[in-house]
Amino acid sequence: MFLGIDTGGTYTDAVVFSPASGVIAKSKALTTRHDLSIGISQAVSSVLDQAAADPSAIQLVSLSTTLATNALVEGQGGRAALIMIGFEQQDLQRNGLFEALGQDPVIFLPGGHDVYGKEKPLDMGPLEAAIGTLGSQVAAFAIAGYFAVRNPAHEIQVRDFLRRHTQLPVTCSHELSSRLGGPRRALTTLLNARLVAMIDRLIGATEDHLAKCQITAPLMVVRGDGALIASQVARTKPIETILSGPAASLVGARYLTGLDNGVVSDIGGTTTDVALLQDGLPMLDPDGAVVGGYRTMVEAVAMRTFGLGGDSEVHVNELGLVTRLRLGPRRLMPLSLAAHIDPAPVLEALTRQINAGQPGRLDGRLACLTGIPERFASGLQAQEKALYDRLTRQFVPLDQLLSATPQRATLDRLVARGLVHIAGFTPSDAMHVLGRQSNWNSEAARMGAALMARRKNGSGKPVASSIEQLADLTVARLTRQSCEIILSACLADEGESAIDPQNSRTVDRALSGDQGIVRFSLTLDRPLVGLGASANCYYPAIARMLSAQSVIPEHADVANAIGAVVGHVRTTSTIIVSQPEEGVYVAIGTALTGQERFDSEEAAMQRGRAIAQAAALADAVAAGAAEPAIRLQEEINAPQVDGRRQMIEARIIATASGRPRIAG
Repeated sequence: MFLGIDTGGTYTDAVVFSPASGVIAKSKALTTRHDLSIGISQAVSSVLDQAAADPSAIQLVSLSTTLATNALVEGQGGRAALIMIGFEQQDLQRNGLFEALGQDPVIFLPGGHDVYGKEKPLDMGPLEAAIGTLGSQVAAFAIAGYFAVRNPAHEIQVRDFLRRHTQLPVTCSHELSSRLGGPRRALTTLLNARLVAMIDRLIGATEDHLAKCQITAPLMVVRGDGALIASQVARTKPIETILSGPAASLVGARYLTGLDNGVVSDIGGTTTDVALLQDGLPMLDPDGAVVGGYRTMVEAVAMRTFGLGGDSEVHVNELGLVTRLRLGPRRLMPLSLAAHIDPAPVLEALTRQINAGQPGRLDGRLACLTGIPERFASGLQAQEKALYDRLTRQFVPLDQLLSATPQRATLDRLVARGLVHIAGFTPSDAMHVLGRQSNWNSEAARMGAALMARRKNGSGKPVASSIEQLADLTVARLTRQSCEIILSACLADEGESAIDPQNSRTVDRALSGDQGIVRFSLTLDRPLVGLGASANCYYPAIARMLSAQSVIPEHADVANAIGAVVGHVRTTSTIIVSQPEEGVYVAIGTALTGQERFDSEEAAMQRGRAIAQAAALADAVAAGAAEPAIRLQEEINAPQVDGRRQMIEARIIATASGRPRIAG
């Protein structure tokens, strides 16, 4: 038997699965972000009890997660220092690197390499001068060197220096991608560094509970392209787990439905992920995964991730004459969930605000510390530290916490650091109001709806005449917004950029069914597969609006956990062979510490093939593969110039793949 685990933003799922019998048992528990081991232990213990499984019968454990994806979508993560080797200040303006960096420190070092891997002198002076204070201000380091994918020597030298002087995690850009494009590789490395602590806590919590259960099977983690990697690899490359949950859901959707073609939409608490099944396989994004508005160099499924889910923040446009709602992209803790966890302060605050009679701008909002370790609060500014010190694990209403408008921005920064939860009205609360969901505290949901419904729109009237009407408006908005993002994803995959479903009058008329002389309609050419715990609540209406066939498979609520245990390990290694001058050939790549020179093309190619295959096989074994198979691909750019063959560059790509090792 195999054990699959998926840790999402709201729920942690677990399944016991047999290749012969399918799903034997499944379980859900709330994800406890402050201590992930609690939610994991509850889900795993429950599913093992249901399956009556002997721990020794579990031969493989596989984990998928949306925590990394959610963190990037919500702008969260630990503070990291970026070390740029051979780059200039203006390089920060490319590929969104400056925006992603925010207030995190960056240090520029002279050095780097050229396109053939030849080094320029490295000057460690700026880093040596800053290391005394820098180590106490950040939680991790990211290193990006100019043409490091052609020669990683300088990145390795800086990495070794940081490891000698600090105990913090260090990520090098050449470890994550072999592709050119320095600023985007630096962006990917920075995001990876921010995620290290989060994924390390997740894997550590999982390993600790498996040990308590006396499960000794290997632990694998799902990558963003659906492949599996050993947990120790995922710890150092957490960026590869972005879109892990969505990738696992695609693999799970294929297994559960048997469909070769489908639009798969997975709604969670924080995000909705949309991707295509084409000829039985997930479509991959050739340009790298886009998450949180940033295009990374992580190979992943061609998944569009949107900040829309059951726990999305509900915004009311109070300027319009007609009430209009907008959802997301930030996740709030639903009031019903907050009161389920800590009922007294939540219900007391909501009751007081309702009895006040007059609506307040902060009504229905509360905050508390997430409970992550104190060390992750390093580097706070004075205003942030003052507000942080006033919070505890118990919820406090914002109208008592904040005394000035600027403090709202300060609180938002603490939320972005993952230090604070904000609770407020969400679609999950609307479902509680309508009686379609009852797993948390419905009383808190109804009071939150009442507080929001009595706010005034631009005409001076309440935004809703009843809590039920507000709930209906919220669910209708989620349905409509879901249709728009599904259409956006499908149109993007077809290369259609001229139509924006959110602003197109034609799409609006088709979705709303407005009558006119010309009647517009649209549909999908394949079924809409709805996944997620709340799929049955939302996707039938979404499919109807899209005039599409709705498929919600059995076990749609744990598709990610199922997908986690049916995948394969896959690794690649790339060697570049080029001719920098007549009669001289060089082989370069991250599997080599420097360039190797040859006097013939064939000698360089043979060496490149051998190194690429050996590196791919070694990586596959390290990633947990059992008896991996190797496949070699060569891309040679050698045009005829004046009748002579001119070698420009050859890329040798070795791919190793196989099923993960299982316990004997």
